[in-house]
Order: sequence, then C-alpha cells, then structure tokens
Amino acid sequence: MALPRADVLQVSFHAEAGIVKICVLASSSSGNATFIGTGETRILVDAGLSRKELFKRLGAIGEDPGQIDAIVVTHEHSDHVCGLARVAKALGVPVYMTRLTAPCIDWEQHEPKLETFQAGSRFHIGDIEIESFTVPHDAADPVGFCFQAAGVKVGLVTDLGYIPDSIKFHLRGSDVVILESNHDVEMLKVGPYPWFVKQRVMGRKGHLSNDAVADFICMDLDATTGTLVLGHLSEHNNYPDLVHLVATQALRRRSLNSRLVIAAPGAASEVLQF
Repeated sequence: MALPRADVLQVSFHAEAGIVKICVLASSSSGNATFIGTGETRILVDAGLSRKELFKRLGAIGEDPGQIDAIVVTHEHSDHVCGLARVAKALGVPVYMTRLTAPCIDWEQHEPKLETFQAGSRFHIGDIEIESFTVPHDAADPVGFCFQAAGVKVGLVTDLGYIPDSIKFHLRGSDVVILESNHDVEMLKVGPYPWFVKQRVMGRKGHLSNDAVADFICMDLDATTGTLVLGHLSEHNNYPDLVHLVATQALRRRSLNSRLVIAAPGAASEVLQF
C-alpha cells in the first residue's frame, strides 16, 4: 500500500538564502531514520528500515534516493541500522560513524566507504556542518548530532537514559530539536516487557520517559527553539496523544511558543522546511 505524501510545513526563521528540509522518516522502537537536506546536500541519519520501505518514504516526501550524499549513524542497535548494509550498497555513498561503532556493523560482505570519527568531533558533508556528541545509552559508542546549514541548527538526540548538562549545552540555539519521548513510566511498569528489560529502559543508559522530557522542557529547552519534534515512541508503553498532552502542558508552564510535532510510530512525520 502506498504511503500518503507527508504534509509540508513551511517555516521561516532566517533571512539567509537556501532551504533546509527535515523529515523524520521513521521513529520508534521498530525503526529509525531521518532525512536532512539542503539545495546542495542530502543526508540520511540512520537506516533502521528496509531498503524498499526507506526509499518509498523518501519518495513520498519528494526525494530521490539516488540523490542521497551520505548516511550518518548514531549507534549500532538494529532499530537504527537493520537496513544500513543494503541501503549503503544500493546508494554507493559513504557512511559516517564513530570508530568504536564501525566494528559492530554486519555489512553482509559489502562494506561501503567508511568515514569514521571520534565522538565529540565536527565535520562537514557538503554544505552541512555536523557536530557529534556522546549520549548515555547502552551501545558501543552512541552519539547525537547537531546539523547546521543556511543559518539553521537542528539538534537530534534519541536513545538516551537521561539528559546530561553536556547535551543541554549542545542543543542550545537549535531551531529544531528532535528528541525521544519513549515511554510512560506507569505503562512500562505494567506492560508486557520482562522485568530486566523494564529496568534497562528506565536506567540511565536506557530511554527517556515522557516525564523526563517534560522536565527538560520546563527547565532547559532553549526559548529560541521554534520546533520540538518528539519521537522514538514505544509502541507498547506510550501513546502519541499522551506524549502530546504531557509536552504541551510543559510548554505552557514555560509560556513557550515552540511548535510541537509528534513523530508517531509507523509513519513519516510532516516535513519541515526553512
């Protein structure tokens, strides 16, 4: 069944020439991928969908998969890289990941051109500047990213058990923040997961709860952030409407006017264009 074309949201925060386009193609415990592009450069962040599905979702937002310039990887968990080997082979583009993440990937006998970096470093892909930073998660060397192009800053960080001061610092000044709001604590406690999995999810190297995100909004979200995208929702331990309610209440407590977008499981988000 063909996916519906994602709605396009036009936002203008900057006067500089150029367009920055952002779409969370998938965001959940089952698969993750994000598109970030300019008029010159197009990047995939993670490839946690099959090649067929990922290319279909790119097409649905008007993007030709053959125009992708690079893939950037946050960490090696399967919901972020299960389609990586075949997508990279089909596209023939370089794959960027940390030096410690690279040995964890199964390339299925076709290793692409790897561009490894140290967590915390900065680099460019085309006209997009990328800053990496370490996140607290139970992977080999997980990172988040800030992307800057045409005067627009996008902070992307999912899969983290808590938000340390270092990440709050990196996210400052972001026009768009893409952050996980993985679970409702009470739903998780009574849900179907084994207890050791529940402990992992709630741990300091697990995933953010709705309440933890609300605390971040109330105390640390930069007032200049125009759009907050919440994703990586658990299909078993959360609801999009609940995420929206909790985050909206937190934004109101701060009297913030940030636009709230929920990247629900199973579909691409709307497209943001600057």
